[in-house]
Amino acid sequence: MKYIGALDVGTTTVRFHILDEKANTVASSVEKVRLLYPKPGYVEIDPDELWQAIVNVINNTLRESKVNAETIVGLGISTQRCSFTTWNLKDGRHYHNFITWKDSRANDMVNEWNSSISMKGLRLGSQILYTLSRKKRYLAASVFKFMNTQISLRLLWALQHVPGLQEAANNGNAVFGGVDSWLLYKLTGRHVTDVSSASATGLFDPFTMCWSYVMINLLKLPNSIFPEVMDTCGNFGVTPKDVFGVEIPILCSMADQSASLFGSGCTQPGDLKITMGTGTFVNVNSGSKAHASVSGLYPLVGWRINDELVYMVEGASNNTGVLIEWAKKIGIIDHAAETANTARSVNDSDGVYFVPAFSGLQAPINDYTAATGFVGLKPTTGKSHLVRSILESIVYGILLLYESLCTETSFTYDKIRIDGGVSGNDFVSQLLADLTNLEVERATSTEMSILGVTFLAGLQCGLWKNREEVFKLRKIQTIFKPNAENTARYQPIIAQWRIALQRLGQWY
Repeated sequence: MKYIGALDVGTTTVRFHILDEKANTVASSVEKVRLLYPKPGYVEIDPDELWQAIVNVINNTLRESKVNAETIVGLGISTQRCSFTTWNLKDGRHYHNFITWKDSRANDMVNEWNSSISMKGLRLGSQILYTLSRKKRYLAASVFKFMNTQISLRLLWALQHVPGLQEAANNGNAVFGGVDSWLLYKLTGRHVTDVSSASATGLFDPFTMCWSYVMINLLKLPNSIFPEVMDTCGNFGVTPKDVFGVEIPILCSMADQSASLFGSGCTQPGDLKITMGTGTFVNVNSGSKAHASVSGLYPLVGWRINDELVYMVEGASNNTGVLIEWAKKIGIIDHAAETANTARSVNDSDGVYFVPAFSGLQAPINDYTAATGFVGLKPTTGKSHLVRSILESIVYGILLLYESLCTETSFTYDKIRIDGGVSGNDFVSQLLADLTNLEVERATSTEMSILGVTFLAGLQCGLWKNREEVFKLRKIQTIFKPNAENTARYQPIIAQWRIALQRLGQWY
Protein backbone atom coordinates (compact mmCIF):
# COMPACT_ATOMS: atom_id res chain seq x y z
CA MET A 1 0.00 0.00 0.00
CA LYS A 2 1.22 3.48 -0.90
CA TYR A 3 0.10 6.72 0.71
CA ILE A 4 -0.04 10.48 0.04
CA GLY A 5 0.54 13.12 2.71
CA ALA A 6 -1.55 16.30 2.44
CA LEU A 7 -0.83 19.44 4.46
CA ASP A 8 -3.30 22.33 4.62
CA VAL A 9 -2.13 25.51 6.34
CA GLY A 10 -5.23 27.65 6.75
CA THR A 11 -6.04 30.85 8.58
CA THR A 12 -7.58 29.15 11.60
CA THR A 13 -6.21 25.58 11.49
CA VAL A 14 -3.26 23.50 10.32
CA ARG A 15 -4.24 20.01 9.14
CA PHE A 16 -2.25 17.01 7.98
CA HIS A 17 -3.84 13.91 6.45
CA ILE A 18 -2.41 10.61 5.29
CA LEU A 19 -4.56 9.17 2.50
CA ASP A 20 -4.50 5.73 0.92
CA GLU A 21 -4.82 4.68 -2.72
CA LYS A 22 -8.60 5.13 -2.58
CA ALA A 23 -8.20 8.69 -1.24
CA ASN A 24 -9.50 7.65 2.17
CA THR A 25 -7.98 9.42 5.16
CA VAL A 26 -6.28 6.80 7.33
CA ALA A 27 -5.00 9.30 9.89
CA SER A 28 -5.09 13.05 10.47
CA SER A 29 -4.22 15.72 12.99
CA VAL A 30 -5.26 19.31 13.42
CA GLU A 31 -4.00 22.27 15.44
CA LYS A 32 -5.53 25.70 15.86
CA VAL A 33 -3.68 28.69 14.46
CA ARG A 34 -3.39 31.45 17.03
CA LEU A 35 -4.23 34.80 15.45
CA LEU A 36 -2.63 37.84 17.08
CA TYR A 37 -4.30 41.27 17.29
CA PRO A 38 -1.55 43.62 18.56
CA LYS A 39 -3.41 46.77 17.44
CA PRO A 40 -6.83 47.57 15.97
CA GLY A 41 -6.86 46.35 12.36
CA TYR A 42 -3.72 44.23 12.81
CA VAL A 43 -4.13 40.45 12.33
CA GLU A 44 -0.88 38.46 12.59
CA ILE A 45 0.51 34.95 12.99
CA ASP A 46 3.79 34.18 14.73
CA PRO A 47 5.95 32.26 12.18
CA ASP A 48 7.69 30.24 14.89
CA GLU A 49 4.36 29.14 16.37
CA LEU A 50 3.04 28.28 12.91
CA TRP A 51 6.12 26.20 12.12
CA GLN A 52 5.78 24.34 15.41
CA ALA A 53 2.12 23.63 14.67
CA ILE A 54 3.07 22.25 11.25
CA VAL A 55 5.77 20.03 12.74
CA ASN A 56 3.35 18.83 15.41
CA VAL A 57 0.50 17.85 13.07
CA ILE A 58 2.83 15.98 10.70
CA ASN A 59 4.65 14.13 13.48
CA ASN A 60 1.42 13.37 15.37
CA THR A 61 -0.22 11.96 12.26
CA LEU A 62 2.83 9.88 11.34
CA ARG A 63 2.99 8.50 14.88
CA GLU A 64 -0.72 7.73 15.25
CA SER A 65 -1.24 6.30 11.75
CA LYS A 66 1.13 3.37 12.25
CA VAL A 67 1.91 3.83 8.57
CA ASN A 68 5.51 3.23 7.57
CA ALA A 69 6.60 6.76 6.64
CA GLU A 70 8.66 5.37 3.76
CA THR A 71 5.42 4.27 2.05
CA ILE A 72 4.32 7.93 1.77
CA VAL A 73 5.29 8.50 -1.85
CA GLY A 74 4.50 12.19 -2.06
CA LEU A 75 3.40 15.31 -0.21
CA GLY A 76 0.93 17.94 -1.40
CA ILE A 77 0.73 21.36 0.28
CA SER A 78 -2.23 23.75 0.31
CA THR A 79 -1.92 27.15 1.97
CA GLN A 80 -3.89 30.28 2.73
CA ARG A 81 -3.19 33.08 0.29
CA CYS A 82 -1.93 36.63 0.75
CA SER A 83 -0.61 36.27 4.31
CA PHE A 84 3.10 37.05 4.11
CA THR A 85 6.28 37.60 6.03
CA THR A 86 9.80 38.67 5.17
CA TRP A 87 12.98 36.90 6.21
CA ASN A 88 16.75 36.93 5.88
CA LEU A 89 17.71 34.53 3.12
CA LYS A 90 21.06 33.73 4.77
CA ASP A 91 19.93 32.70 8.24
CA GLY A 92 16.16 32.33 7.82
CA ARG A 93 15.26 34.79 10.59
CA HIS A 94 11.97 36.59 9.94
CA TYR A 95 11.75 40.36 10.25
CA HIS A 96 8.15 40.41 11.47
CA ASN A 97 5.13 38.20 12.06
CA PHE A 98 2.93 37.05 9.21
CA ILE A 99 0.69 39.94 8.21
CA THR A 100 -2.45 38.03 7.29
CA TRP A 101 -4.93 38.59 4.49
CA LYS A 102 -7.44 39.75 7.12
CA ASP A 103 -5.12 42.59 8.25
CA SER A 104 -6.17 46.16 7.41
CA ARG A 105 -3.19 48.19 8.67
CA ALA A 106 -2.52 49.46 5.15
CA ASN A 107 -6.09 50.71 4.68
CA ASP A 108 -5.09 54.39 4.57
CA MET A 109 -2.43 53.58 1.98
CA VAL A 110 -5.00 51.62 -0.05
CA ASN A 111 -7.37 54.61 -0.08
CA GLU A 112 -4.59 57.08 -0.89
CA TRP A 113 -3.18 55.00 -3.74
CA ASN A 114 -6.60 54.24 -5.25
CA SER A 115 -7.41 57.96 -5.41
CA SER A 116 -3.88 59.02 -6.45
CA ILE A 117 -2.99 60.71 -9.73
CA SER A 118 -0.69 57.76 -10.53
CA MET A 119 -3.53 55.24 -10.33
CA LYS A 120 -5.96 57.49 -12.19
CA GLY A 121 -3.35 57.83 -14.93
CA LEU A 122 -2.80 54.07 -15.01
CA ARG A 123 -6.52 53.39 -15.31
CA LEU A 124 -7.04 56.05 -17.98
CA GLY A 125 -4.03 54.88 -20.01
CA SER A 126 -5.21 51.28 -19.75
CA GLN A 127 -8.71 52.26 -20.90
CA ILE A 128 -7.24 53.93 -23.99
CA LEU A 129 -5.06 50.91 -24.73
CA TYR A 130 -8.06 48.60 -24.32
CA THR A 131 -10.11 50.74 -26.71
CA LEU A 132 -7.34 50.50 -29.30
CA SER A 133 -6.28 46.87 -28.83
CA ARG A 134 -9.33 45.16 -27.18
CA LYS A 135 -6.88 43.15 -25.08
CA LYS A 136 -8.46 41.94 -21.85
CA ARG A 137 -5.26 42.68 -19.95
CA TYR A 138 -5.87 46.42 -20.41
CA LEU A 139 -9.56 46.11 -19.50
CA ALA A 140 -8.54 44.54 -16.18
CA ALA A 141 -5.99 47.31 -15.57
CA SER A 142 -8.53 50.03 -16.43
CA VAL A 143 -10.64 49.13 -13.36
CA PHE A 144 -7.79 47.95 -11.10
CA LYS A 145 -7.91 48.97 -7.46
CA PHE A 146 -5.65 47.99 -4.59
CA MET A 147 -7.33 45.88 -1.89
CA ASN A 148 -6.42 45.18 1.72
CA THR A 149 -6.58 41.46 1.02
CA GLN A 150 -3.74 41.69 -1.52
CA ILE A 151 -0.13 41.61 -0.38
CA SER A 152 0.99 44.63 -2.43
CA LEU A 153 0.41 47.60 -0.10
CA ARG A 154 0.84 45.61 3.10
CA LEU A 155 4.31 44.69 1.79
CA LEU A 156 5.01 48.34 1.03
CA TRP A 157 3.84 49.18 4.56
CA ALA A 158 6.27 46.62 6.00
CA LEU A 159 9.18 48.00 3.99
CA GLN A 160 8.42 51.49 5.29
CA HIS A 161 7.74 50.61 8.94
CA VAL A 162 9.72 47.50 9.94
CA PRO A 163 13.16 48.60 11.21
CA GLY A 164 16.02 47.46 8.95
CA LEU A 165 13.80 45.73 6.38
CA GLN A 166 14.11 48.25 3.54
CA GLU A 167 17.90 48.38 3.90
CA ALA A 168 18.17 44.57 4.01
CA ALA A 169 15.94 44.33 0.92
CA ASN A 170 18.02 46.90 -0.95
CA ASN A 171 21.15 44.89 -0.11
CA GLY A 172 19.60 41.66 -1.37
CA ASN A 173 19.45 40.04 2.07
CA ALA A 174 15.68 40.19 2.71
CA VAL A 175 13.01 38.34 0.74
CA PHE A 176 9.26 38.10 1.03
CA GLY A 177 6.85 35.23 0.58
CA GLY A 178 3.41 33.95 1.38
CA VAL A 179 2.83 31.05 3.75
CA ASP A 180 3.59 28.64 0.88
CA SER A 181 6.89 30.29 -0.03
CA TRP A 182 8.04 30.60 3.59
CA LEU A 183 7.09 26.96 4.30
CA LEU A 184 8.93 25.67 1.21
CA TYR A 185 11.98 27.64 2.35
CA LYS A 186 11.75 26.07 5.82
CA LEU A 187 11.42 22.60 4.29
CA THR A 188 13.89 22.83 1.40
CA GLY A 189 15.90 26.05 1.63
CA ARG A 190 14.48 27.25 -1.72
CA HIS A 191 12.83 30.65 -2.23
CA VAL A 192 9.96 29.68 -4.56
CA THR A 193 6.19 29.93 -4.95
CA ASP A 194 3.67 28.47 -7.37
CA VAL A 195 1.60 30.33 -9.95
CA SER A 196 -1.71 30.01 -8.07
CA SER A 197 -0.35 31.62 -4.90
CA ALA A 198 1.57 34.28 -6.84
CA SER A 199 -1.52 35.27 -8.82
CA ALA A 200 -3.42 36.28 -5.65
CA THR A 201 -0.80 38.73 -4.37
CA GLY A 202 -1.77 41.74 -6.50
CA LEU A 203 1.85 41.82 -7.73
CA PHE A 204 1.58 39.13 -10.41
CA ASP A 205 0.25 39.67 -13.92
CA PRO A 206 -1.94 36.66 -14.81
CA PHE A 207 -2.06 37.78 -18.45
CA THR A 208 1.73 37.66 -18.93
CA MET A 209 2.28 35.01 -16.21
CA CYS A 210 5.14 36.84 -14.48
CA TRP A 211 5.63 39.34 -11.68
CA SER A 212 4.11 42.66 -12.77
CA TYR A 213 6.84 45.13 -13.67
CA VAL A 214 4.15 47.86 -13.65
CA MET A 215 3.25 47.25 -9.99
CA ILE A 216 6.85 46.67 -8.93
CA ASN A 217 7.99 49.93 -10.53
CA LEU A 218 4.93 51.85 -9.36
CA LEU A 219 5.49 50.83 -5.73
CA LYS A 220 9.31 50.95 -6.07
CA LEU A 221 9.74 47.42 -4.70
CA PRO A 222 13.19 45.76 -4.90
CA ASN A 223 13.22 43.02 -7.56
CA SER A 224 15.44 40.81 -5.42
CA ILE A 225 12.75 40.13 -2.81
CA PHE A 226 10.47 38.14 -5.13
CA PRO A 227 10.39 34.32 -5.12
CA GLU A 228 10.84 32.22 -8.24
CA VAL A 229 7.47 31.21 -9.69
CA MET A 230 7.06 27.49 -10.40
CA ASP A 231 4.40 25.19 -11.80
CA THR A 232 1.81 23.88 -9.33
CA CYS A 233 3.15 20.35 -9.59
CA GLY A 234 6.78 19.33 -9.90
CA ASN A 235 9.88 18.73 -7.86
CA PHE A 236 9.81 21.19 -4.96
CA GLY A 237 12.36 19.19 -2.94
CA VAL A 238 11.96 16.83 0.03
CA THR A 239 11.01 17.21 3.67
CA PRO A 240 13.98 17.33 6.08
CA LYS A 241 14.90 13.97 7.57
CA ASP A 242 16.05 15.54 10.83
CA VAL A 243 12.58 17.01 11.42
CA PHE A 244 10.19 14.26 10.28
CA GLY A 245 12.52 11.27 10.30
CA VAL A 246 12.00 10.65 6.60
CA GLU A 247 12.46 12.49 3.31
CA ILE A 248 9.09 12.80 1.55
CA PRO A 249 9.09 14.30 -1.97
CA ILE A 250 7.08 17.55 -2.16
CA LEU A 251 5.20 17.16 -5.44
CA CYS A 252 2.51 19.83 -5.26
CA SER A 253 2.12 23.27 -3.69
CA MET A 254 -0.84 25.51 -4.39
CA ALA A 255 -3.23 28.11 -3.02
CA ASP A 256 -6.12 26.73 -1.00
CA GLN A 257 -8.93 27.84 -3.32
CA SER A 258 -7.16 26.45 -6.37
CA ALA A 259 -6.68 23.17 -4.51
CA SER A 260 -10.35 23.21 -3.55
CA LEU A 261 -11.37 23.83 -7.17
CA PHE A 262 -9.39 20.79 -8.33
CA GLY A 263 -10.49 18.64 -5.40
CA SER A 264 -14.11 19.43 -6.25
CA GLY A 265 -13.56 18.06 -9.74
CA CYS A 266 -13.99 21.50 -11.38
CA THR A 267 -11.54 20.86 -14.22
CA GLN A 268 -13.72 22.05 -17.13
CA PRO A 269 -14.49 25.66 -18.12
CA GLY A 270 -17.69 26.79 -16.42
CA ASP A 271 -17.39 24.41 -13.47
CA LEU A 272 -18.43 26.28 -10.32
CA LYS A 273 -17.58 25.66 -6.67
CA ILE A 274 -18.17 27.65 -3.51
CA THR A 275 -16.07 27.33 -0.36
CA MET A 276 -17.73 28.53 2.84
CA GLY A 277 -15.07 28.51 5.52
CA THR A 278 -13.27 31.40 7.20
CA GLY A 279 -14.41 33.38 4.16
CA THR A 280 -16.71 32.62 1.26
CA PHE A 281 -14.98 32.03 -2.08
CA VAL A 282 -16.96 31.66 -5.30
CA ASN A 283 -14.71 30.19 -7.99
CA VAL A 284 -15.31 29.32 -11.63
CA ASN A 285 -12.90 27.47 -13.89
CA SER A 286 -12.47 29.92 -16.78
CA GLY A 287 -10.29 27.63 -18.89
CA SER A 288 -7.23 28.90 -20.71
CA LYS A 289 -8.17 32.59 -20.59
CA ALA A 290 -7.90 35.02 -17.70
CA HIS A 291 -11.14 36.87 -17.01
CA ALA A 292 -11.14 40.67 -17.02
CA SER A 293 -13.81 41.86 -14.58
CA VAL A 294 -15.49 45.24 -14.27
CA SER A 295 -17.33 44.48 -11.00
CA GLY A 296 -14.42 43.41 -8.82
CA LEU A 297 -14.24 39.69 -9.58
CA TYR A 298 -10.59 38.70 -9.59
CA PRO A 299 -8.72 36.83 -12.34
CA LEU A 300 -6.53 34.14 -10.76
CA VAL A 301 -4.50 31.17 -11.87
CA GLY A 302 -6.05 27.87 -10.89
CA TRP A 303 -2.98 25.79 -11.73
CA ARG A 304 -0.23 25.35 -14.26
CA ILE A 305 1.05 21.82 -14.87
CA ASN A 306 3.47 21.49 -17.79
CA ASP A 307 1.53 22.78 -20.83
CA GLU A 308 -1.82 23.00 -19.01
CA LEU A 309 -2.66 26.49 -17.77
CA VAL A 310 -6.05 26.91 -16.09
CA TYR A 311 -7.45 30.21 -14.87
CA MET A 312 -10.28 30.85 -12.48
CA VAL A 313 -12.58 33.76 -11.67
CA GLU A 314 -13.08 34.55 -8.00
CA GLY A 315 -15.49 36.58 -5.95
CA ALA A 316 -14.92 36.58 -2.22
CA SER A 317 -16.41 37.66 1.08
CA ASN A 318 -14.15 37.67 4.13
CA ASN A 319 -16.72 37.30 6.88
CA THR A 320 -18.37 33.86 6.74
CA GLY A 321 -16.70 31.90 9.54
CA VAL A 322 -16.17 35.11 11.51
CA LEU A 323 -19.93 35.69 11.60
CA ILE A 324 -20.57 32.32 13.22
CA GLU A 325 -17.76 32.77 15.75
CA TRP A 326 -18.90 36.30 16.59
CA ALA A 327 -22.51 35.16 17.03
CA LYS A 328 -21.31 32.39 19.37
CA LYS A 329 -19.15 34.84 21.30
CA ILE A 330 -22.01 37.22 22.08
CA GLY A 331 -24.52 34.44 22.77
CA ILE A 332 -26.79 34.58 19.72
CA ILE A 333 -25.62 31.08 18.77
CA ASP A 334 -24.94 28.33 21.31
CA HIS A 335 -23.60 25.63 18.98
CA ALA A 336 -22.81 26.16 15.29
CA ALA A 337 -24.14 22.69 14.42
CA GLU A 338 -27.59 23.65 15.72
CA THR A 339 -28.03 26.81 13.66
CA ALA A 340 -29.81 25.10 10.75
CA ASN A 341 -32.53 23.76 13.06
CA THR A 342 -32.74 27.11 14.86
CA ALA A 343 -33.23 28.95 11.55
CA ARG A 344 -35.90 26.49 10.43
CA SER A 345 -37.80 26.79 13.73
CA VAL A 346 -39.30 30.05 12.42
CA ASN A 347 -40.96 30.67 9.05
CA ASP A 348 -38.93 33.81 8.29
CA SER A 349 -36.64 36.34 9.93
CA ASP A 350 -39.59 38.51 11.06
CA GLY A 351 -38.43 41.33 8.78
CA VAL A 352 -34.93 41.40 10.29
CA TYR A 353 -32.00 41.78 7.89
CA PHE A 354 -28.34 41.32 8.74
CA VAL A 355 -25.53 43.13 6.92
CA PRO A 356 -22.23 41.20 7.26
CA ALA A 357 -19.53 43.84 6.83
CA PHE A 358 -16.85 43.33 9.49
CA SER A 359 -14.31 43.76 6.68
CA GLY A 360 -16.55 45.96 4.55
CA LEU A 361 -18.55 44.66 1.61
CA GLN A 362 -16.55 42.98 -1.12
CA ALA A 363 -17.38 42.42 -4.80
CA PRO A 364 -19.60 43.38 -6.48
CA ILE A 365 -20.46 46.20 -4.03
CA ASN A 366 -16.84 46.98 -3.06
CA ASP A 367 -17.71 49.28 -0.15
CA TYR A 368 -15.04 49.00 2.53
CA THR A 369 -16.67 51.71 4.65
CA ALA A 370 -19.89 49.73 5.27
CA ALA A 371 -20.93 48.79 8.79
CA THR A 372 -22.18 45.50 10.21
CA GLY A 373 -25.60 45.47 11.78
CA PHE A 374 -29.17 44.25 12.09
CA VAL A 375 -31.91 46.27 10.41
CA GLY A 376 -35.61 45.86 11.25
CA LEU A 377 -35.46 44.70 14.88
CA LYS A 378 -38.81 44.81 16.67
CA PRO A 379 -40.34 43.60 19.96
CA THR A 380 -41.39 40.33 18.32
CA THR A 381 -37.82 39.53 17.25
CA GLY A 382 -36.37 36.45 18.92
CA LYS A 383 -33.00 34.73 18.88
CA SER A 384 -34.16 32.34 16.15
CA HIS A 385 -34.95 35.29 13.88
CA LEU A 386 -31.46 36.71 14.43
CA VAL A 387 -29.82 33.37 13.66
CA ARG A 388 -31.91 32.98 10.51
CA SER A 389 -31.04 36.49 9.32
CA ILE A 390 -27.31 35.82 9.80
CA LEU A 391 -27.44 32.56 7.83
CA GLU A 392 -29.58 34.18 5.12
CA SER A 393 -27.06 37.02 4.76
CA ILE A 394 -24.32 34.51 3.88
CA VAL A 395 -26.42 33.19 1.00
CA TYR A 396 -27.52 36.66 -0.13
CA GLY A 397 -23.87 37.68 -0.41
CA ILE A 398 -23.14 34.61 -2.53
CA LEU A 399 -26.13 35.45 -4.71
CA LEU A 400 -24.66 38.88 -5.49
CA LEU A 401 -21.43 37.22 -6.64
CA TYR A 402 -23.34 34.62 -8.66
CA GLU A 403 -25.32 37.35 -10.43
CA SER A 404 -22.05 39.07 -11.34
CA LEU A 405 -20.72 35.81 -12.75
CA CYS A 406 -23.83 35.38 -14.87
CA THR A 407 -23.48 38.96 -16.15
CA GLU A 408 -19.75 38.91 -16.85
CA THR A 409 -19.17 35.38 -18.12
CA SER A 410 -20.73 33.41 -20.95
CA PHE A 411 -20.81 30.10 -19.09
CA THR A 412 -24.01 28.18 -18.41
CA TYR A 413 -23.99 26.90 -14.85
CA ASP A 414 -25.78 23.66 -14.06
CA LYS A 415 -24.71 22.96 -10.47
CA ILE A 416 -22.67 24.26 -7.56
CA ARG A 417 -20.18 22.12 -5.67
CA ILE A 418 -19.70 23.28 -2.08
CA ASP A 419 -17.13 22.68 0.64
CA GLY A 420 -15.82 24.28 3.83
CA GLY A 421 -17.18 24.13 7.37
CA VAL A 422 -20.34 26.18 6.74
CA SER A 423 -21.27 23.93 3.78
CA GLY A 424 -22.32 21.37 6.39
CA ASN A 425 -25.25 23.64 7.30
CA ASP A 426 -28.35 22.23 5.57
CA PHE A 427 -30.31 25.47 5.84
CA VAL A 428 -27.58 27.45 4.05
CA SER A 429 -27.09 24.74 1.41
CA GLN A 430 -30.80 24.44 0.61
CA LEU A 431 -31.30 28.21 0.47
CA LEU A 432 -28.33 28.48 -1.89
CA ALA A 433 -30.02 25.97 -4.22
CA ASP A 434 -33.33 27.82 -3.99
CA LEU A 435 -31.95 31.27 -4.74
CA THR A 436 -29.59 30.29 -7.56
CA ASN A 437 -32.04 27.74 -9.00
CA LEU A 438 -29.13 25.29 -9.29
CA GLU A 439 -28.48 21.91 -7.74
CA VAL A 440 -26.01 22.17 -4.88
CA GLU A 441 -23.70 19.18 -4.48
CA ARG A 442 -21.99 18.45 -1.17
CA ALA A 443 -19.30 15.78 -1.01
CA THR A 444 -18.73 13.46 1.95
CA SER A 445 -15.52 15.37 2.69
CA THR A 446 -15.56 19.11 3.29
CA GLU A 447 -11.74 19.17 3.13
CA MET A 448 -11.49 19.89 -0.60
CA SER A 449 -8.11 21.63 -0.37
CA ILE A 450 -6.69 18.46 1.22
CA LEU A 451 -8.30 16.35 -1.49
CA GLY A 452 -7.07 18.63 -4.28
CA VAL A 453 -3.38 18.46 -3.37
CA THR A 454 -3.73 14.74 -2.66
CA PHE A 455 -5.08 14.10 -6.15
CA LEU A 456 -2.40 16.22 -7.82
CA ALA A 457 0.49 14.80 -5.79
CA GLY A 458 -0.78 11.26 -6.47
CA LEU A 459 -1.05 11.93 -10.20
CA GLN A 460 2.41 13.46 -10.20
CA CYS A 461 4.05 10.37 -8.69
CA GLY A 462 1.97 7.89 -10.70
CA LEU A 463 -0.16 6.60 -7.81
CA TRP A 464 -3.13 7.20 -10.09
CA LYS A 465 -3.00 6.95 -13.88
CA ASN A 466 -5.29 9.79 -14.91
CA ARG A 467 -7.91 12.27 -13.71
CA GLU A 468 -10.82 10.06 -14.66
CA GLU A 469 -9.54 7.47 -12.20
CA VAL A 470 -9.01 10.14 -9.56
CA PHE A 471 -12.43 11.76 -9.68
CA LYS A 472 -14.17 8.41 -9.33
CA LEU A 473 -12.76 8.46 -5.80
CA ARG A 474 -14.71 11.62 -4.91
CA LYS A 475 -17.91 10.70 -3.04
CA ILE A 476 -21.14 12.74 -3.03
CA GLN A 477 -23.03 12.99 0.26
CA THR A 478 -26.06 15.14 -0.55
CA ILE A 479 -27.59 16.96 -3.52
CA PHE A 480 -29.86 19.91 -2.64
CA LYS A 481 -32.44 20.60 -5.35
CA PRO A 482 -34.00 24.03 -5.81
CA ASN A 483 -37.50 24.65 -4.49
CA ALA A 484 -39.40 26.94 -6.91
CA GLU A 485 -41.82 28.12 -4.20
CA ASN A 486 -38.95 29.31 -2.03
CA THR A 487 -37.29 30.99 -5.01
CA ALA A 488 -40.38 33.14 -5.60
CA ARG A 489 -41.06 33.78 -1.89
CA TYR A 490 -37.58 35.19 -1.30
CA GLN A 491 -37.57 37.77 -4.11
CA PRO A 492 -39.14 40.62 -2.05
CA ILE A 493 -37.05 39.60 0.98
CA ILE A 494 -33.82 39.91 -1.01
CA ALA A 495 -34.99 43.30 -2.34
CA GLN A 496 -35.39 44.51 1.27
CA TRP A 497 -31.94 43.16 2.18
CA ARG A 498 -30.44 45.20 -0.66
CA ILE A 499 -32.02 48.30 0.89
CA ALA A 500 -30.44 47.34 4.24
CA LEU A 501 -27.06 47.21 2.48
CA GLN A 502 -27.58 50.76 1.28
CA ARG A 503 -28.55 51.93 4.77
CA LEU A 504 -25.33 50.60 6.31
CA GLY A 505 -23.15 51.41 3.32
CA GLN A 506 -20.53 54.18 3.50
CA TRP A 507 -21.03 54.24 7.27
CA TYR A 508 -17.47 55.09 8.22
